[in-house]
Amino acid sequence: MATYLEQSLEMLTEFEGSVPWMYLDTSGHVTVGVGMMLANAAAALALPFRIGGGVASREQIVLEFARVRGMEPGLRSGAYRCGTSPELGAETIQELLRSMLVGFETPLRQGVRGYDELPDAAKVALLDMVYNLGPVGLLRGYPKLLAALAARSWTAAAAECLRHGISAERNAWTRLQFLSSATEAEVATVIQAVAARSRSLLAWMSAATLGSVLVWSIMAAWRSARRSRSRVTIPKWND
Repeated sequence: MATYLEQSLEMLTEFEGSVPWMYLDTSGHVTVGVGMMLANAAAALALPFRIGGGVASREQIVLEFARVRGMEPGLRSGAYRCGTSPELGAETIQELLRSMLVGFETPLRQGVRGYDELPDAAKVALLDMVYNLGPVGLLRGYPKLLAALAARSWTAAAAECLRHGISAERNAWTRLQFLSSATEAEVATVIQAVAARSRSLLAWMSAATLGSVLVWSIMAAWRSARRSRSRVTIPKWND
C-alpha cells in the first residue's frame, strides 16, 4: 500500500502536471517540474538541467530563464518550449517534489496540533494545500480548518478547506480526504482495541498454558511416584 507521501506525489503530479522545461504560470512566475516556482536565475542554476543528453551550461540556463520570463504568462506549457530549452529528467522532478513535501512537513508539525497522529488521508490533503498555498498561506489563512483538525472534527475540516484559484475537482478531492479521515480514524481505533484485547487474550492463554503445564507436570510426577511405590517389595521378618 502506498504511503501518504507517495499518494501526495501521485496526486500533485496529476493536479499540477509535470513539465520538464521552464514555463510561466498564470501569475507570471517562471516554473518547472510539478509547479515548482523559480524565483530567479540562481534558482534555475541550482537544478541539473540537460540539453540533448548533455549537461546544460550556466549560460544556456540563464538565457532560457530570461527568454521565458519575457513571454506572456498563462499560455499552454508547450508554448514556452523551443529547440534549445534545457529540461529536467522525470526522476529528478519526482525527487525535487518529494524533497519539497518532506520540507513542508516541518511547518505542518509546528502549526497543526498532532500532525503525525492524523489519518493519512488528512495528511495528503494538508500536503496538497500547503504545496499550493505555502506554509504561511495555509497556517495563517485557515484558522477554522486548524481548529477542526485539532478537535478531530472531520466534517468541519471538510467544510473549511475551500481554496480559490484551483479547480472544483481539486477542491472536491480535498474535501473527500478529510471526510474519509473519519472512517480511517474509526478503523484505526477498532484495530487498536482489537490489538489490546488480543494482547490480553494472549496473556490469559499464556497463563492458562503455563498453569496446564504445571498441573500436567505435577500429575506426571505423582503417577511416577505411585508406580515406583507399587514396585517396592516389603521384606517379611521372621519371628
